[in-house]
Amino acid sequence: MDYYTNLGLLIVERSASNYRYYDKSMIERIHWIEEQKKLGKCLDEIHALIEPTKVVHEEEIDIQDIRLQMRKLEHDVTLLMENLDDNERQKLRKKVSPESVALMQSLLLILNN
Repeated sequence: MDYYTNLGLLIVERSASNYRYYDKSMIERIHWIEEQKKLGKCLDEIHALIEPTKVVHEEEIDIQDIRLQMRKLEHDVTLLMENLDDNERQKLRKKVSPESVALMQSLLLILNN
């Protein structure tokens, strides 16, 4: 159980003599964690279910990876557009809404800052 506590999956209280004390909610969480493991979930997935906001924060920190993915997508779109004839390009441009274009441009601006 110390392992789960160190991972942030459990909250433990200590007695005056330093014994661990798990309240009823933590005992229920232990059973829930064990059920999730039986379903094939890893501890990172279980942790994400317990603290979804913390996982989102960790993903936000990895903005460099998002930038790389955006550059790759931009490159792929450029290659696609180069391989289309003028008629196909015009059809494709008509299918992309102005809102979508604005959203993509805003995202690029945010990521490049």
